[in-house]
Amino acid sequence: MDYPTIWFLIVGILLTGYAILDGFDLGVGALHLLVKKDDERRLFLNAIGPVWDGNEVWLVVGGGALFAAFPEAYATVFSGFYIPFKLLLCCLIFRAVAIEFRSKEPWRWWRQMWDVAFCLSSILAAFLIGVSMGNIVRGIPLDADNEYAGGLGTLFNSYSVLLGITTVTMFSLHGAIYLALKTEGDLQAQVRSWIPTLIGIQLAAYIFFNFYTIIECPYVLEMVKQRPFIMFIMAVDVLVMLNIPREISLGREFNAFLCSCLGMILLMATFGLTYYPYMVRSHPNLENSLTIYNAASSPGTMHIMLIITIIGIPLVLSYTACIYYIFRGKSKLTAHNY
Repeated sequence: MDYPTIWFLIVGILLTGYAILDGFDLGVGALHLLVKKDDERRLFLNAIGPVWDGNEVWLVVGGGALFAAFPEAYATVFSGFYIPFKLLLCCLIFRAVAIEFRSKEPWRWWRQMWDVAFCLSSILAAFLIGVSMGNIVRGIPLDADNEYAGGLGTLFNSYSVLLGITTVTMFSLHGAIYLALKTEGDLQAQVRSWIPTLIGIQLAAYIFFNFYTIIECPYVLEMVKQRPFIMFIMAVDVLVMLNIPREISLGREFNAFLCSCLGMILLMATFGLTYYPYMVRSHPNLENSLTIYNAASSPGTMHIMLIITIIGIPLVLSYTACIYYIFRGKSKLTAHNY
């Protein structure tokens, strides 16, 4: 396996880690306004309080890996998606401020304001992540110098908007399952009641999106024909998602959460297997595309970065595992909580 392929896998793993970890706390934010009582909203915040900022480390590491291994792709995507990425950054900032400021004052209007900010910024952040991924899958117009040749309106096409909506539903389901794991009593029962509906919405969005992909991105169907095991992965993904209601009904919320995580891993694997070896696919001029080879750093750079990654990734994993272990169990309210 050559260095570009190894780094394609590493970047994919890091972004998958971000989708799984930050996905559930974005989902918690999207569901935040569905509960009305102040204590219930505080429990939602405390469910993600110890981990949300650590989860975003995976986005930083993934972006850093992309910059180091595929600087041409990094430059093209970040310059072309400048406004959506700035909006995403603003959403993540407002979300963080809302979490920290929300319970600083007891005034109802104050808490309501930050509750709305937390919810809307979470939904918009998830939507923008989906829009960005949708454009990568569909392809963006690149000129002969591999620079983005479209405008802001080009990025908000029907396909990317559909994936943005699908991403919001997926993260909301992921967040609901996490909340079922972290809450108890009447609040847990309420959250559990949302999950079957969210699964139905997610499956409907997923199926419709895949049909639309065949129409909008015909190359995906060609790749599936060349790599038939992709269909097996997609079938397993659907079965994993359908197993979630069973695990929830049996009171095995942790197993349901693992199923949700596995489902997202399989989704990202499907994307990687159908997209490889492209990094940024040019549409409609495929010859202007960036692949893992013409967008890659020098072999020497990739070699040095691989050594750093082998040392650094276990540290990130250890930190993440320790945090989740320390704050395992149900969320409780105390005077020192959010």
